[in-house]
Amino acid sequence: MADLSIKIARRRLPQWAIIICGWTLFGLFFASQGFISQARYDGRIAWARTLAVWLMCAYSWAALTPAILWLARRFPLERRKWLRSLAIHLASAAFFSVFALVIFIFLREIILPDTRPPLVESLWSLATAEFHAGLLIYSAVVGIDHALDYYRRYRDRELRASQLETRLVQAQLDALKMQLHPHFLFNTLNSISVLMRRDVDAADRMLVGLSNLLRVTLASKTAHEIPLREELDFLEKYLEIEQTRFRDRLTVRMRIETEAIEAMVPHLIFQPLVENAIRHGIRDRETGGLIEIRAERRGDKLRLEVRDDGPGIEESFSEGVGLSNTRARLEYLYGAEGRLELRNDGEGGLVTSVQIPFR
Repeated sequence: MADLSIKIARRRLPQWAIIICGWTLFGLFFASQGFISQARYDGRIAWARTLAVWLMCAYSWAALTPAILWLARRFPLERRKWLRSLAIHLASAAFFSVFALVIFIFLREIILPDTRPPLVESLWSLATAEFHAGLLIYSAVVGIDHALDYYRRYRDRELRASQLETRLVQAQLDALKMQLHPHFLFNTLNSISVLMRRDVDAADRMLVGLSNLLRVTLASKTAHEIPLREELDFLEKYLEIEQTRFRDRLTVRMRIETEAIEAMVPHLIFQPLVENAIRHGIRDRETGGLIEIRAERRGDKLRLEVRDDGPGIEESFSEGVGLSNTRARLEYLYGAEGRLELRNDGEGGLVTSVQIPFR
C-alpha cells in the first residue's frame, strides 16, 4: 500500500503546474468573453491586446496563489476558530486584491508600454473598478482549496474504513477457517477411535492418511483461495481416509471440466460438503453408496457440486459447523455472488452445490 501511494504521488502534477494551468484557463476564458463583446459592440477585435491583458491579470493572481493557499491551510475556516480565521482572510483578501493590481500594472508597463496612464492614476482607476472582483477571486481560491481538502479527507476516511473492513473480513475468515480445521480433525479422530475396536490395520492406515493430510494442510498457503487443482489434491487425501473407514461401502466419482481445473476456489470448500454427504447418504446405510463430485463453468460462474444417492434430507435438517462455516465464508469472500444450496435430487439423494465467480 505504501509503495502504491508513493507511485501515485510521483504521477501527480506539481502544484505550480496546476496553478499555471488553472490561471491560464481563467485568462483564456475571460479573453474569449472580451473577443465576443468587442465583436458585438465595436465590430473590431483587438486579439493580441485583449489576450495579453487577461493573461497578465491571470498570471498576477497565479504569482500570489501559493501564498493564498498557505494562508488557507494555516487558517482554515473550522468550527473552533472560524471567527479568527475569517477576520484574517478578510484582511488578506483586501491586501491581495490590491497587490494583484500592482503586479498587473507593472506587467502592463513592460508588455504594453504604449497604453500606460500615470502609475498612481492607473492604480486608483483599477482599484475602484476591480477591487471587489479581487475579493471574490481570493475567496474563490480559498473556497476551492477548502473543498479539495474536504474531499481529500473524505477519501482518506473512506480508504481507512475500507482497510478496516478488509481486515475485519480477513480476521473473520481466519476465525472460520480455524474453526473448520479442528472440526474436521475431531471427526476423523473419532472415526479412528471407533475403527480401532474393529480393524487395527485400517485404523493405522487412517492415522497415516491423517498425518499426510495434516502435513499438507499446515504447509498450505495462507490464502483463502487456491486453484481447484490444489483443492482436489487435498480432497483426495481426505477421501483416502474415508475410504479406509468405509472400505467398499464408499464409491467416489469425479467429473471435473478441464476448463475449471485452474479456477480459484475457497480453500477447504469441498471437504465439508463431502463430509455432509457421507454423514447423510453413506454412514447409516449397510450397502453404502455413491458420492459424485462435479466442477463446471457456467458463463462467468463456477459451479461445484457434491451428490450422493442416499435418502436425502428432511425438512427438520439443520446445518452443522462445516456447512454453516462454508456459507459464511462464501458470503465474506463473494457477497451475493457466492451461494450454497442444498436440495434433494428428484431421483433420490442430496445435491449440495456452490456457485462462485469464475476467475
